[in-house]
Amino acid sequence: MKNHRTFLRRTKYDDINLQDLFVGNRLNVFSRQLHLIEYGDQYTASKLGSRKEKTLAMIKPDATDKMGTIIQLIYDAGLTVTKAKMTALSRKEAMDFYAEHQSKSFFNNLVQFVTSGPVVAMEILGDEAVTAWRRLLGPTDSSVARNEAPDSVRANFGTDGTKNAGHGSDSLASAARVSVLFG
Repeated sequence: MKNHRTFLRRTKYDDINLQDLFVGNRLNVFSRQLHLIEYGDQYTASKLGSRKEKTLAMIKPDATDKMGTIIQLIYDAGLTVTKAKMTALSRKEAMDFYAEHQSKSFFNNLVQFVTSGPVVAMEILGDEAVTAWRRLLGPTDSSVARNEAPDSVRANFGTDGTKNAGHGSDSLASAARVSVLFG
């Protein structure tokens, strides 16, 4: 109360659902954009702090023509694309992106492949997004994916272990590291 006037009053707002209340989300309330940065107290954190995660998903050059179908699969899996960017990676960007594979034999072929055409980098949000996107992608090798996960992205759109339609970060830390590369 300032000057004996009500400053803030509890109000019902029908446009917000419980699943919208998680750290990192942006909400519009009465034409004001609010960015949720943390919970007010431990009780609220335990009640609302769900398994919501953000991860990076990338559609590789061999599957950019199937982008619409892949994005629909993402939404059908209960995930949401919050950011998307189509770009052509430079050799340096590709080497930074796949830095953890630098000592492996397939590294040069992988870098050459992802720089051969445009890629689509997406930020995906949802319950346990890292594991959900990896499950949707299927096994790394597309021929293995056809046997083990025939409905997966790699089984349907990939051709081998390198030209496998997509990339998915294996952890939240890895997703945060590579998402910085795409701004």
